[in-house]
Amino acid sequence: MAAEIVNPRSGSGAAQDGGAEPLDSFDAFDPAFALHRGGKMAVQATVPVRDKDDLSLAYTPGVAKVCSAIAEQPELVHDYTWKSSVVAVVTDGTAVLGLGDIGPEASLPVMEGKAILFKQFGGVDAVPIALDCTGVDEIVETVVRLAPSFGGVNLEDISAPRCFEIERRLQERLDIPVFHDDQHGTAVVTLAALRNAARLTGRTLGQLRAVISGAGAAGIAIAKMLIEAGIGDVAVADRKGVVSREREDLTPVKRELAALSNKAGLSGSLESALAGADVFIGVSGGTVPETAVASMADGAFVFAMANPNPEVHPEVAHKYAAVVATGRSDFPNQINNVLAFPGIFAGALQVRASRITEGMKIAAAEALVAVVGDDLAADYVIPSPFDERVAPAVTAAVAAAARAEGVARR
Repeated sequence: MAAEIVNPRSGSGAAQDGGAEPLDSFDAFDPAFALHRGGKMAVQATVPVRDKDDLSLAYTPGVAKVCSAIAEQPELVHDYTWKSSVVAVVTDGTAVLGLGDIGPEASLPVMEGKAILFKQFGGVDAVPIALDCTGVDEIVETVVRLAPSFGGVNLEDISAPRCFEIERRLQERLDIPVFHDDQHGTAVVTLAALRNAARLTGRTLGQLRAVISGAGAAGIAIAKMLIEAGIGDVAVADRKGVVSREREDLTPVKRELAALSNKAGLSGSLESALAGADVFIGVSGGTVPETAVASMADGAFVFAMANPNPEVHPEVAHKYAAVVATGRSDFPNQINNVLAFPGIFAGALQVRASRITEGMKIAAAEALVAVVGDDLAADYVIPSPFDERVAPAVTAAVAAAARAEGVARR
């Protein structure tokens, strides 16, 4: 028999304050609430404190020796504290999952979830930090002041376009990895799936023309990574149509994107851009008409990653596409960031990298490609997050790339 969940503030469980819902009632009807009660993580000591001798080593006077040594040789902080094995998961709560701007407190369940994924899939400790500020200057200054306690910073669920500047400025000011997972984690896994889809159909990235729906954090990062990896061409569409040099309503970030992408000079709607395209990548929500999907090239790939409702339902996509991927776990080929960020940070921390480079991200994608290996199939172009080979492969590839690119410090 399951133990009864008792909330000391809820009295007998009857409705209080004129009929308000009792605090326990969520647990009684929804297992998600029951699982989250009390939070999903805790801090645990790694050394015993059983007696006065343990206490004198773990705290005063023994700890003073370690503090003095670090004061004289600051790099010792990596060896004698948790710094090199812990990441700050930082948000301002402005772009949480599909919920939008729900604020820092409401974002905490997601940040706790991210932290336990770091531990479960990468062996990396992580601390959720929800900031009660949204200004770029405030966020940057706050994270800079927190940084001495951490080996890396994972920015999470910060709305675009602020997220781009926040990441850039933190990378400039800090000598530890700063990584906005909504951008780069999504891009890494997308690149891996696309490489394998191309391999399955006897093509290379250079032979593909892609169209991305969504010019937010994920869409722009995916486009840049595909360009870096050698895609034939890629165009990105926002709510007003294809991002092109001719548009006069672009933000600075989109103007930069326009200069890098859309070599074909496409303009107009997303639907028109899809005619003859080899790849559709959706990171925007909304619905793409079936007629637009039908207009794509033979053997096309449809990666419809919006959650919970993909831009193209897999049943529709399979009518026209050789490979279909979504962001959902109940369909094959899930594009899931958890395939990337735990191993990327584990590899970066392992070699005490000063930053995460494009080469390290592409190495992570190539590691995911290799995990699939000879088992490649239309319904298996990307590994499962529960494949135990994933995190070690990504970790090793990222660490090796960091050394090759000269950003490793050990």
